[in-house]
Amino acid sequence: MFKKIAIGLAAALLLLLGVIATRPNTFTLSRTATVPGTPDIAFALVNDFHRWGEWSPWDKLDPNMKRVYGGAESGTGATYAWAGNSEAGEGRMTIEESKANESVRIKLEFLKPFAATNLTTFTFKPAQDGVEVTWSMSGDNNFISKAFSLFFDMDSMVGKDFEKGLASMQTAATAEVAKRAEAEAARKQAEAKAAAEAAAAAAAAAPAVAVPTP
Repeated sequence: MFKKIAIGLAAALLLLLGVIATRPNTFTLSRTATVPGTPDIAFALVNDFHRWGEWSPWDKLDPNMKRVYGGAESGTGATYAWAGNSEAGEGRMTIEESKANESVRIKLEFLKPFAATNLTTFTFKPAQDGVEVTWSMSGDNNFISKAFSLFFDMDSMVGKDFEKGLASMQTAATAEVAKRAEAEAARKQAEAKAAAEAAAAAAAAAPAVAVPTP
């Protein structure tokens, strides 16, 4: 009896291993949203790791998370490392390529709770109501991730975080658009005031014109 059970379990295990082995060797997932403003606004939020706190869906997972910035201030060569609780994990990001207002390619390295290296890409395209931002991630599926995919939909799980992050990016971009509009209005007001003061000063400095008497 025991022998039959053992044989059955071994057969089931082999079947499971076979199913896992047939899972895709790579994965790709992406989400797209329209972000208000010109492309440079959304681009700046991604291209500078110091600004990820304004929209990243993972930035607030651990209020005590340690962050280390390195390399370039922003753009190609900039790095960001984090270490937090079990939910935030530990990892590192490096901007490998940055094309102004067009795209940002990032090497994403997870260290904890599991090790993995993925490629993350952001693209920015002008749209009718702002800029179309597409956030994509791709990588290799090792045996563990293949097994994980049998029970959990990675596209759905990570995709929700992407959607949340893009929604926060929309909020941050909206605030930046309003800030720029206020600055532009203040600039125009200052220019108008300066022009009025200059005109008044010129009028005051102009010689008086004598009016002939009859």
